Amino acid sequence: MTLACRAAPLALMLALAGCATPQPGWLGLPRHDVTAGGIRMAVYLRGDEAQVIRLDRARRADRPRVGAAMLEAASRASGCAAVPGSLRPQGGADSAVALVALDCPQG
Repeated sequence: MTLACRAAPLALMLALAGCATPQPGWLGLPRHDVTAGGIRMAVYLRGDEAQVIRLDRARRADRPRVGAAMLEAASRASGCAAVPGSLRPQGGADSAVALVALDCPQG
């Protein structure tokens, strides 16, 4: 096996490891690393909204619980309640990126 063939899996893992960059409107905001439902997430906060990025691979059997874990991660990172039903995947239903509305107390 050539060196290139042996290095390919490592190169792929390193490329995928850098996929937690927020969307342009969220760049420059602090990143909050949260584990919810056993899934690692990066959360970015802006006003009454959070962008949540799933960092772990989601197997088909795990996908039904990812949405609830994203809502929980947004709540933990912000200290606010995630608005039920507000999860908006960015790029399809099984996307690793979603926006969540937050209900933060005024004051």
